[in-house]
Amino acid sequence: MIFTDTEERLTTLADTLMLAYGLAPAELSRIPEGTATDNYSVVDQQGRRHFAKVYRTREHLDLERASVELSEYCADGGVATARATRTREHELLETDGRLPMSLWSYVPHTATAEGGLTGARWAAAGEAMGRLHNRLASHPAAAPTLEPGAAVCDVAASRVRFERLIRAYQNKSALGEFETWALQAARDRLAILGDIERTLASLPPLSVQVVHGDTAGPNILFQHDDAVGAFVDFRPPAAGYLAWEIARLGCDPKSVLDNSPQNWLTGYTELTLAYRDANPTASTADLLSSLRVGCTAMLCSAFPLSVPIERPHIVDHAMEAYGRVRHEAALFLLDRLPAMEEALRGALL
Repeated sequence: MIFTDTEERLTTLADTLMLAYGLAPAELSRIPEGTATDNYSVVDQQGRRHFAKVYRTREHLDLERASVELSEYCADGGVATARATRTREHELLETDGRLPMSLWSYVPHTATAEGGLTGARWAAAGEAMGRLHNRLASHPAAAPTLEPGAAVCDVAASRVRFERLIRAYQNKSALGEFETWALQAARDRLAILGDIERTLASLPPLSVQVVHGDTAGPNILFQHDDAVGAFVDFRPPAAGYLAWEIARLGCDPKSVLDNSPQNWLTGYTELTLAYRDANPTASTADLLSSLRVGCTAMLCSAFPLSVPIERPHIVDHAMEAYGRVRHEAALFLLDRLPAMEEALRGALL
């Protein structure tokens, strides 16, 4: 057997795979992605590949099971997702052994959507998300409804959070380079919250239904032909704004900044048109409002500016780079919002 992580950890994982799934691994290797789980690539004795997700705590396993169930619900409806492998006891999660975990079919891909929305991927992403939301509209956890668009962000709560964050940074005896930048970014956000509140006030009622819960770029996998291979890392079923999920993917910060403004807007327009074709019940208001929702939601969020204060143990170069890119992309969209919305309106109406 080939091991590429700590011997003890992988021996325990191999034992769990054998006892719970009847799977004898020939190769195990750690996958670096994953902030809340430890992820592994598994190759069995027949050469088939699998994906193992090991949970770091047993505290929220009921929520993890609900997330897997939501993924399976989408897969049963023809949505591109990874498939969970059930244990010998036909459970979606293995919780009896030393390592609580889930096992998944391996989805071969060349890239995630993070920073990779170019060319044909724009329309492919829109079509796949349209299918996803069309399926989730029938989920029994919550019926689709309309809610005030302005409620997508709690500006008052954001103001309090930024004020507390600024005080926390100011009370530190010394600040590193990223902390110094994050303090100034938090001040900048606080200063424009009034503008954001006025921007939100103009939103119409928007669609709310069960959603994926985290359509960030790393959770959408593209295959070699630029088709979407899978949505991964679902959250437990909960109602959310469709416009925010559309923007969460389409306004991926690196994709915004790595394209020229015109090329990015062309791609975003292709995404929304493909989304509407795949989800015939889609509201034009949701699509037209998605840019405004995405821009304001990013600016109201203190993440990841707050990470050095609240979760310093996860701060790394990638997290710092993401914080800078997300801030810059949100300000970029805010500056160009009226012109971009007008162009999108012309394409959709």
